Amino acid sequence: MKSFTYERPGSPAEAAAAVARTPNAKFIAGGTNLLDLMKLQIETPAHLVDVNALGLDTIEPTPEGGLRVGALVRNTDLAADARVRKDYGVLSRALLAGASGQLRNKATTAGNLLQRTRCPYFYDTAQACNKRQPGSGCSALDGISRQLAVIGASEACIATHPGDMAVAMRVLDATVETVDAKGATRKIAIADFHRLPGDTPQIETALKPGELITAVTLPKPLGGTHIYRKVRDRASYAYALVSVAAVVQPDGSGRVAFGGVAPKPWRVEAAETDMARGAKAVTDKVFAGAKPTHENAYKLKLAERTLTAAITEARA
Repeated sequence: MKSFTYERPGSPAEAAAAVARTPNAKFIAGGTNLLDLMKLQIETPAHLVDVNALGLDTIEPTPEGGLRVGALVRNTDLAADARVRKDYGVLSRALLAGASGQLRNKATTAGNLLQRTRCPYFYDTAQACNKRQPGSGCSALDGISRQLAVIGASEACIATHPGDMAVAMRVLDATVETVDAKGATRKIAIADFHRLPGDTPQIETALKPGELITAVTLPKPLGGTHIYRKVRDRASYAYALVSVAAVVQPDGSGRVAFGGVAPKPWRVEAAETDMARGAKAVTDKVFAGAKPTHENAYKLKLAERTLTAAITEARA
């Protein structure tokens, strides 16, 4: 790990200003992803801005009937909150499907949204990776791609978004709140928060330099039955090959988002009109235009079967 400087600002705007004015600075909260990347010298920040003391760790009701989740709310606390378990069950289930209890105790809401891909070529500094070193190439294109994206990727990058929480937040239509170095705030729809790689896979989100996530807002409850199913190589502490976040209403209608298949949580609202017709009708639309490799084409059928299981569970 390379040396770095450190500071602890007194407000969100001060934290944003500190990162904005310092070259190669990073925010740090739980550190469950950043510290690992620093040890491997994939991330080499010159300055760390600790945001843990900024008071962004509460869950509060909104005037619209939803919940405002502070950026520093730990994954364990969010999953266990009675309001989340009652009205946003898909989110609680998704959080509990991720990582381990020890990591969930440290990992934060904002940090979970910002975690980097687990593509093996991103983690191997001896391999070319446009996400890690822009312009170097993508070793995954001709390499081992079993766990990588089948849709939404590009010739520059076929890595997937690794998270579970963001998939649930995508199906719930959450909103990300931020503050910048000048104290200006804005709201970003979760659908627009994560970017597709295109020609710039190193730019992963819609955040501007120095912009700090302060909260994530959940809209008023959707009702229905909430399901999160995650298919992975082992029963725990593994990333999704395919995951499904679904909210199914009594009449068979609903919403669905997929994880493990794309560089961002993957949801196609137009396909949800076919929920009552079954999983194949939905996945045919969701994955129209998919470009799988010979190693990960299985994900298309696996996504259909996982959604079938989710719908069956909801109806039961």
